Amino acid sequence: MAPRCWRWWPWSAWLRTRPPPSESTQSFRQQFSTQEQTPQICVVGSGPAGFYTAQHLLKHHSRAHVDIYEKQLVPFGLVRYGVAPDHPEVKVGLSGLGAGLWRLWSSVAVGRDVTVQELRDAYHAVVLSYGADDHQALEIPGEELPGVFSARAFVGWYNGLPENRALAPDLSCDTAVVLGQGNVALDVARILLTPPEHLEKTDITEAALGALRQSQVKTVWIVGRRGALQVAFTIKVLGPEGEGPGSQVDGLLLGGCGRAELPGVEEGEPGRAHLGPSAFRAGGSWWCLPPGLGSGVGPRVDRALGLTPPPLPAHTAKELREMIQLPGTRPILDPADFLGLQDRIKEVPRPRKRLMELLLRAATEKPEVAEVARRASASRAWGLRFFRSPQQVLPSPDGRRVAGVRLAVTRLEGVGEATRAVPTGDVEDLPCGLVLSSIGYKSRPIDPSVPFDPKLGVIPNVEGRVVDVPGLYCSGWVKRGPTGVITTTMTDSFVTGQILLQDLKAGLLPSGPRPGYAAVKALLGSRGVWPVSFSDWEKLDAEEVSRGQGAGKPREKLLDPQEMLRLLGR
Repeated sequence: MAPRCWRWWPWSAWLRTRPPPSESTQSFRQQFSTQEQTPQICVVGSGPAGFYTAQHLLKHHSRAHVDIYEKQLVPFGLVRYGVAPDHPEVKVGLSGLGAGLWRLWSSVAVGRDVTVQELRDAYHAVVLSYGADDHQALEIPGEELPGVFSARAFVGWYNGLPENRALAPDLSCDTAVVLGQGNVALDVARILLTPPEHLEKTDITEAALGALRQSQVKTVWIVGRRGALQVAFTIKVLGPEGEGPGSQVDGLLLGGCGRAELPGVEEGEPGRAHLGPSAFRAGGSWWCLPPGLGSGVGPRVDRALGLTPPPLPAHTAKELREMIQLPGTRPILDPADFLGLQDRIKEVPRPRKRLMELLLRAATEKPEVAEVARRASASRAWGLRFFRSPQQVLPSPDGRRVAGVRLAVTRLEGVGEATRAVPTGDVEDLPCGLVLSSIGYKSRPIDPSVPFDPKLGVIPNVEGRVVDVPGLYCSGWVKRGPTGVITTTMTDSFVTGQILLQDLKAGLLPSGPRPGYAAVKALLGSRGVWPVSFSDWEKLDAEEVSRGQGAGKPREKLLDPQEMLRLLGR
């Protein structure tokens, strides 16, 4: 039987094998264990942010009860519906939370089936971790034409997100254009061009695989407003290609397990320091993450492990090399796009420098004989178009579908973080039959009672505490915006969990017992809403695995919520 995709790192195994806590952590936990109160805590969202927040709370408070609410029928959010099927190693194992008093209640839409205020009345604390389930619109003429999709919807289609199962993109065209040069853009381009036989043993949906087998797409252009030095798919900072345990970085001394004491170093003081396995900051202290997982931190620890992590990369040099060497596919890289880049990358951080060096070699160096032959025989191609900004999606002569994209030629103005791409006045038309917009995800407001910044697409917060709403917290993308990788989310979710526990310890949360799920269950029942439990999910999980066995797949995902409910006897 093929391995299950998202069981690569089981929570329960880490809970059994984690090192003993440091003295400071033991003392911290003891202070909670002596309290009479059993805190009832609610987490909204069962993706990485929700599970990591719950995991931290359960680890550090042995009596905490945590209920996780999920609007989809099945859990795991981004891990199930966002990670590319050909990268199962990225699908962090969220198979459960191991020991502890926690429960999952799926098929419950907070804000519709139950309000946030009702949750706050039932629990001592509520954490909003519901992610970013919308996309940034292009806001250009022609965006509504058939053949134009958000990359988010396209990813949901091939990953089995129920709301996207009927997407049915027309892949009968020769050329596709992906607008945006970030992580998702590279993923969708790779899936479009990967030989279908290389996807047959993944958890891609059978419907998507069938469409890709019939695809006529031969060329994919990945278009960005800025230049090669600003591409957003970059190298992971931690791991074999980047900074990692034992690296010398600018920041604070981190290491060990538990609180990192730093004699003689002022909080936030920069300096050369030794980076330990992983850590995060909460309430003025530095705390370590599970050994071996890394944190996704950047070379400036005091920035990257702070309360507002900077955008972090999701692709390694290995993955970009995989794209360059994709079977049956050749890269189209114009050497002119990389003129002068060799000198400019000398001072950039090492991970980005390695990425640029890889692109430079692919664009400017003469390939070896075997690579020349491989590229000559390739029937498909992908290319990067820099300094181009979409102005209009062009219709076919009959106006019934997309026929191309009009691009404004841009140049960079400003320096540093103030750098921006501005039009030069020149335009060019790029013919295509499929357009995928990949310019970013965004969160939506969940409930009128919850503050929301529509411009930034986040819930206003300080260290995860929602501004002006005591007892309400947030973690993940809805806290910081849709940036970083799964380990970035792990870091910031642990921060939120730690802040919540500190508030509990300080007496800042409601005192006295709270009914928790018992009160919510009664409300939902009166409204005809019947939650799906984790044991229900395990039945669906077993069914998916069974259906995938015949084809040698890790699973065949269930796509129809009504079918899922029938399998559960609903």
